[in-house]
Amino acid sequence: MVENQVLLQIQHVSKSFGLTRALRDVSFDVRKGEVRGFIGENGSGKSTLSNIIAGVYEKDKGKIILDGKEWKAATVVEAEEQGIALIVQEIGTIEEISVASNIFLGNERRFGSRGIINYRKMNQEAKKALELIGASDISPEKPIGEYNLEERKIIEIAKAIYTHPKLLIVDETANALSSHGREILYSVIRDVRNYGGTVLFITHDLEELVRVCDSVTILRDGVYIDTCYGNEMIINELKVKMVGREMSGHYYRTEEEGSMGEKVVMSVKNVFTSALKDVSLELHEGEILGLGGLSDCGMHELGRLLFGLDQPYSGTLTCNGRTERLKNPVQAIRRNIGYVSKNRDSEAIILRDSVRNNICLCSLDKISKFGFAAPKTENSFVDRWIERLKVKVNNRSEYVASLSGGNKQKVVLAKWLGRGSNILIFDCPTRGIDIGVKEAIYTLMSELKAQGHAILLISEELPELIGMSDRILIMKDGRIVCEKMRSPEITEPLLIKEMI
Repeated sequence: MVENQVLLQIQHVSKSFGLTRALRDVSFDVRKGEVRGFIGENGSGKSTLSNIIAGVYEKDKGKIILDGKEWKAATVVEAEEQGIALIVQEIGTIEEISVASNIFLGNERRFGSRGIINYRKMNQEAKKALELIGASDISPEKPIGEYNLEERKIIEIAKAIYTHPKLLIVDETANALSSHGREILYSVIRDVRNYGGTVLFITHDLEELVRVCDSVTILRDGVYIDTCYGNEMIINELKVKMVGREMSGHYYRTEEEGSMGEKVVMSVKNVFTSALKDVSLELHEGEILGLGGLSDCGMHELGRLLFGLDQPYSGTLTCNGRTERLKNPVQAIRRNIGYVSKNRDSEAIILRDSVRNNICLCSLDKISKFGFAAPKTENSFVDRWIERLKVKVNNRSEYVASLSGGNKQKVVLAKWLGRGSNILIFDCPTRGIDIGVKEAIYTLMSELKAQGHAILLISEELPELIGMSDRILIMKDGRIVCEKMRSPEITEPLLIKEMI
């Protein structure tokens, strides 16, 4: 680290969105060559602050000093020109254009003149950027829509690093990456630190934070709480500073053995698709069935198929006693199936619509008469679920886009619980949310299990699978290769061995 050379100074920065105060008089410094972690519960202001620094939002009050000069970015491109790069939490690419065009979006003028772009030169430079981070298997000429979620995030990493930024902001990026993708990200972070650049690393994974960061700044409810360095970064103490209270310490279920009802509420037999090979499973009432594996093992595709988003080549699906092929999600919803997608912002919610409309979306037939829902009935329905799940919202008409990740996820859950779905497919339900909301979701899952709901828990987090499941199925290359019953003997190394 470059000792005592401050790169970034945040001085009394405040920001509001309508009635929501996202940041309140926040001040701190970050040095050159430092990897600074940012933690806090959802809604604490981490992403808001990073977006202000990167030119996405404009602050209401305060100053930002970058390399000794006051800094006020008007656009993301302007921020990039000043050496600031941002890797966003959600997908930050455009599907319809090529990988190279995404990497150099906003900087096309460097590859041509008079409005004519030299795409050959652009592709060559994009190839170099990808090779620099060890992603030479990605073609710069292909449309980015041909690549999966993880590959798109790797492309975003290449876009951020090719300019040799003095300040790299990483906002919850590791959540979308496998172990291989995370190693690429960590290598990039080390490279930035080694040449004297600074990294702001936003994460909810405290173990990861302690491994990667030199220091950590804690925000809570938009207010600066503390900055800890080196040996001061003690996980349990960081948790207390994040949430302002002692955590229970018991996120997961405490039973040593699994339990489930006799009734099978959903089963698939001998299902084949392009991603699945002869898959069969049964899901019982009152069961949490865990499904895990490495990236592209087929578990996410299976979840989509069970909700009618994708169709099998062959095989049968039986749901609540009826054998049929779910042709679309509408049929799945009518069969009392709910689906929490891992791609929350693009598939699970309507960002530019109200909390009220999102929660009511799948229940209009239940709360309406003759096709019309009385506003009083609808509002009462929504308020009940906002209160039950403790959704932090100014009012039911607020746009979902303004909510934190954890509160967005609560809206998704309210949508399906309000519908009364007895079969719930949870695909990475705690991705990108803080420990407080994560604990609440685990408690909710246990309550739903006790009420007889059947839950398929698809997860990339082994502690989550082990801690919450009655049974665990491991997938590899599109097949189910292992089944483990809940037991104290189930460990992460044991499951990893089956995955590889």
